[in-house]
This record gives sequence, structure tokens and C-alpha cells, in this order.
Amino acid sequence: MNHLYPIFLKVHELNLLLIGGGFVATEKLEFLLKSSPEAQVTVVSKFFRPEFLELAEGKESVTLIEDAYHEKYLGGKHIVIAATDDKTVNRQIRNEAKERFLLVNVADTPELCDFYLGGIVTKGNLKIAISTNGKSPTTAKRLRQLLEEVLPEEIDDLLENLNAYRATLKGDFEYKVKAMNEVTEELVRREARLERQDLKSCKL
Repeated sequence: MNHLYPIFLKVHELNLLLIGGGFVATEKLEFLLKSSPEAQVTVVSKFFRPEFLELAEGKESVTLIEDAYHEKYLGGKHIVIAATDDKTVNRQIRNEAKERFLLVNVADTPELCDFYLGGIVTKGNLKIAISTNGKSPTTAKRLRQLLEEVLPEEIDDLLENLNAYRATLKGDFEYKVKAMNEVTEELVRREARLERQDLKSCKL
């Protein structure tokens, strides 16, 4: 059973430390910036792959420090991602970060992670996070691709319209919840009817 509790972090208001500049670190930074283009990230590494430098180029929120990892770089940080090629260094980062009560993700080492970077689907204001409990990042990737294909771009218009409707509602919280439930339930029923009609057309 997956006991993880999903949250959505305002990483543009937090200080992230990424240690590493190789292939895995590049993947981590790409993931962060795709979901949160203004994520505040400090990167420490003795070297940076050309792809990493290209990804970070022109990003004012990304600071690169060419240096070996040192505990001093944990100062003022909220979240740490260890993505070096040295497992001993990654474990050291994890241990020193935990002493400071920081949240840590150690690449490809689920048992040393406080959180996982799962698959994320973004359609305007809609964001869906996918977790396989660290068991299969590839499955999370495929599910993300599937949802990106299935969910229409117009879904963001629906969210904006529902938000505008919600703003017109008078009454207490309980009334607003009931009214929104009624509206969205009708939308779900309508979509289900359309799907059934499409299936009938296909059979014919």
C-alpha cells in the first residue's frame, strides 16, 4: 500500500539544493523546471554536463557553484536533492541534511528519501501528481504521457469557469460545497453520456 501523502510545494518560494551536475542531476533539474519554471535552485557540483549547463542557461532562479559538496551548502535550504555519482557522498549529504531536519531526496535510493519526484501532468491550473511509491519511475512516466494525451487543453477553461461561478455563490462554506458538487456532478454525467454515445457509434 502506498502510504505517501502528496503535497504541492511553492518551490519558487523555497530554497532547494541540488548536488550533482551529471546525467541524473540534469534529469532532476529538468523535472523541477518543467513543473516550476521559477524554482529557486542552488546547484553544487565539481563538473556540469553540457546538457545541464544548457538547461540552466538564462535561468535567474538557478545558481551554479562549481565545487565539491560541503555541509556549509546546506545552510538556508529547505529541500535537498543528492544526485552525485558517488553513493558514499550521497549518503553523507543525506545524513548531514537530516541533522538539520531538512527534506531529502537521494537519487535512485528510495530507502534514503523523505519524498519522491513522481510523474506530473500539468494542464494550465490543473496539476496531477503520480506516485508508484518509488517502485517504478518508468510506470509513472508512462501514466503521465497517457494523461497528457487524454486530458484536453480546454480543461483549464473549465477550471476558470468553475472558479468564476464559485465566486458568485452566496452563503456559508457548506452551501458552496453542495452547489459546486451539484454542478460538477452534472458535468461528469454529461461526459459519461457522451462517451457512451461515442462507443455506440463505434459499434455501428
